[in-house]
Amino acid sequence: MKTMKLGFIGSGFIANFLASAMKQVRHCELAAIYDRGGAKELASYAKENKLGVPKLYRSVSDMCNECDVLAILTPNFTRIDIMEQISKAVKEGASLKGVICEKPLGRTIAESKKMVDLAHDVNLRTSYFENQLHMNVVNNALQQLLPQRKAMGNITLARSTEEHAGPHSSWFWDPTQQGGGVLSDMGCHSIAICRHILTPPGKSPTFLEPVAMQCETALLKWGQPKYREMLNKKYGVDYSLTPAEDFSTGVVTFRNPETGQLVKGQFTDSWMYDKQGLRLSMDGLGPGYAMEVNTLISPLEIFIGDEAAEGAADAETALEKSTASRGLLAVQPNEAHLYGYVNETQDAIDCFFEGKDAFLDWEYGLETTRLVQAAYMAAECQKTIDLTDETIKKDLENYSSLISQGRGAEVLYS
Repeated sequence: MKTMKLGFIGSGFIANFLASAMKQVRHCELAAIYDRGGAKELASYAKENKLGVPKLYRSVSDMCNECDVLAILTPNFTRIDIMEQISKAVKEGASLKGVICEKPLGRTIAESKKMVDLAHDVNLRTSYFENQLHMNVVNNALQQLLPQRKAMGNITLARSTEEHAGPHSSWFWDPTQQGGGVLSDMGCHSIAICRHILTPPGKSPTFLEPVAMQCETALLKWGQPKYREMLNKKYGVDYSLTPAEDFSTGVVTFRNPETGQLVKGQFTDSWMYDKQGLRLSMDGLGPGYAMEVNTLISPLEIFIGDEAAEGAADAETALEKSTASRGLLAVQPNEAHLYGYVNETQDAIDCFFEGKDAFLDWEYGLETTRLVQAAYMAAECQKTIDLTDETIKKDLENYSSLISQGRGAEVLYS
């Protein structure tokens, strides 16, 4: 089987995580990296780990002519510009097989639609990188419960939580660049995985119809004067002027179009989880059965005392977003696989080889953006919104949350 030549447009946190995942992915090589901050280090990592010998490029168009697949892994506010360059290069003769975009597809529904249209315009196959739907711990549980789901009825309540102490990069904290706060950043994960857990066996990822959304957003830690000052000093983002939410929680209701049954997904996300590090928790409850996932439960623990901690290396080698380098630490020895990065990359490569879209395509990414924006609208309105109402559906198409406009003080400090 031939090898798919993959190009990374982006060399930050997620690009490095995906490079780590590639050590476990077949039939692909990292052939090109867009030359921006961190690109040289990422290229060295690829060479050292036999992922390829990537060349550095200053032109997206040149990458299109040297790669089979491009992965858009840059900050949210750059995505459309990059996709326009890819579309132009394909129109001029570049023979790309597919394009990947890391979540979220867009900061608004309008942006996500633009991304979908640009890909469709040049007949590019697409993969929307939502890693949590590819987590083995989730999918193995659903498979294990298949007899119960068939005999007793499907899961009726799914709950998902993603929490850590805050992002790595300044643009993530800026709601006008990122598209919001923690709801935009991580709520897209939690809403999507709830829908996945609730979906009956054998049905498409968008089978369930969203019918209602309720949500609350809040600024519980990073709006306090002490932490605003820390944030401003470290990242140059002033939450006294343009705050974003560091906590969100809500419930999305779905309807089974075949049976009419209503099921619910409860999501909670925060940037104020000051424990070991990143925690993903999911559960699903059905009649007489249940499943539960907690990524902080690991078969490996280590202990580092105060004296020994003086020689501690980077705490994140043990766990993403780790906040401690001493005490009793949970260690995940293969985070890239645990979180689904390996499976989502392999799925994209395999599907592009077959000339088809990935399991999650950009249309799915658009639908997820629609639900995230509905959550922001519900939080602003302070009521449950009817997602079947034609007026609300029309309003959502051009909706931009006050938080994403830099007007978060109006809803978070009121």
